[in-house]
Amino acid sequence: MATGQQAISCVIFDIDGTMTDTNELIFASFNHVARKYLGRTYAPAEIVKLFGPPEDGALRALMPEKQVPDAMDDLCVFYRENHHAMASMHEGIEEILKFLKEMGIRLAVFTGKGRRTTDITLNAFGLRSYFDLVVTGDDVARHKPDAEGIRKILAAFSIRPENTVMVGDSLGDIAAARGAGVRVATVLWDSYDSARVLGAGPEHVFHDAAELMNWLRSAIH
Repeated sequence: MATGQQAISCVIFDIDGTMTDTNELIFASFNHVARKYLGRTYAPAEIVKLFGPPEDGALRALMPEKQVPDAMDDLCVFYRENHHAMASMHEGIEEILKFLKEMGIRLAVFTGKGRRTTDITLNAFGLRSYFDLVVTGDDVARHKPDAEGIRKILAAFSIRPENTVMVGDSLGDIAAARGAGVRVATVLWDSYDSARVLGAGPEHVFHDAAELMNWLRSAIH
């Protein structure tokens, strides 16, 4: 551990692009409902621009409010039914979670996903039991890049920011972590915006799970 730094006692993980490779599934789910309700599809870059609020918030930007509940139901059905074929967990993630759990580290999720798709993904990969708290986009009034979700986790655990690290892949994760005063561990193995992410100057950057594991081993002692 670097001189002067506090040992880590809490690690907060993003989901999409950090623990899981779900981009293909997310894009396909949005286009499934866009095709049905709007008669068109969107390029991945167009869908990425909608990220921030949970899925129903993104849908509100595309269609009349009265269509959103049914479209959200359809999105979740497609997401669940195609999860096995179109999503995967990144190599080494579960080993990291097991290690941290064994070391007594408090684990949490802070994701922009809504509660419904979050539960589908965490349960499908058997990850839910690792986490003491899951904060989704449905649980905050101000979404990433705001730090509200991280502050909720710190308050729930009564843990200081300097003892906490946020592991994520996006500019929103970096901004939220900095807003809450926690350390940033940026992973690039599935980032759709790596050039801009690196341009934000994250303190710690990791290209594979082995690098992240080695850093965590040193940072928790």
